[in-house]
Amino acid sequence: MTESVEHRRLIVAGTGAAGLTAAIYAARSNNDPLVLEGDEPGGQLTLTSEVENFPGFPEGLSGPDLINNMKEQAERFGAELEHGIVADIDDSERPFRVELSNGDVYTCDAFIAASGASARTLGVPGEDELMGYGVSTCATCDGAFFRGEDMLVVGGGDAAMEEAHFLTKFADTVYIAHRREEFRAEDYWIDRVQQKVDEGEIEIMRNTELLEMHGSPEDGVDHVTLAQNDEGHPSEKLDADGTETFDFDVGAVFIAIGHTPNTDYLGDTGVELDDTGYIQTHGGTGGDQTATDVDGIFGAGDVVDYHYQQAVTAAGMGCKAAIDADEYLEAQAEATAEAESEAAAEADD
Repeated sequence: MTESVEHRRLIVAGTGAAGLTAAIYAARSNNDPLVLEGDEPGGQLTLTSEVENFPGFPEGLSGPDLINNMKEQAERFGAELEHGIVADIDDSERPFRVELSNGDVYTCDAFIAASGASARTLGVPGEDELMGYGVSTCATCDGAFFRGEDMLVVGGGDAAMEEAHFLTKFADTVYIAHRREEFRAEDYWIDRVQQKVDEGEIEIMRNTELLEMHGSPEDGVDHVTLAQNDEGHPSEKLDADGTETFDFDVGAVFIAIGHTPNTDYLGDTGVELDDTGYIQTHGGTGGDQTATDVDGIFGAGDVVDYHYQQAVTAAGMGCKAAIDADEYLEAQAEATAEAESEAAAEADD
């Protein structure tokens, strides 16, 4: 049986701020983009109840509404959105061969990886129900909504320290719960947090883990259940001597245990990834900032950017990726036309 393969000029993987902005620009450039929605259509923005820092919306709007607006805009210019998860890309030939998890196969002349990064979560009771309603994975996005509340940050790395430090702008007190005695964060962040501890704005709860979150979408987070053991990792020692389980009142919980970039499908390609899976792009101050080591494959948003991770920066990178891809496609078309012209001239001779 012959495999059915559909060819597209450009495929965009991801429908977060980066992917949809890329789709808007690519469609306006007549590049007929196919935009693939993965397991988390809309990306992390769909977990944010209110977005107040995206330019152009002085009254703010919900994360899902912002994503839906972007989708409508992309489709207005001719982008085609389809549910699909990229399982594999074959970059050994041109056009690229793109296989989806459902077995569908496409080929494309250019590909933009904007499949985002998934925030790691705890998997404890109440987490899913309250995500976006007092539970968040982004202090910069949501911290301002909980002014005057006591807030809990879970984690012990750079992200947790940075989030806790940032939240002191809004919180009555910020508590950091870390399951071990020692932090993994760099000394720079530990020193900054310690300064806030000395000033009474942050309290550190070492050898402490969050077991459950309590509240409702209507009323937000009411309190959490914590476990503490001086030897660390208390959730593994709930029945052991020395483990204390207790309820703790906070108005918001920020989970800062890292992100995992959604780049497994690039593992067998020539695209360079760092040790944690983030795409390495050429960067620089001129053009081609989103280009990877494989000509024709570009990266945008949280698959590249592990530092800023904001909707507006992701959108900006999506714009760059679409422009870079357009320039690549135009250059390829010109090269093909020139080669065909030369071949025709040789045939006439």
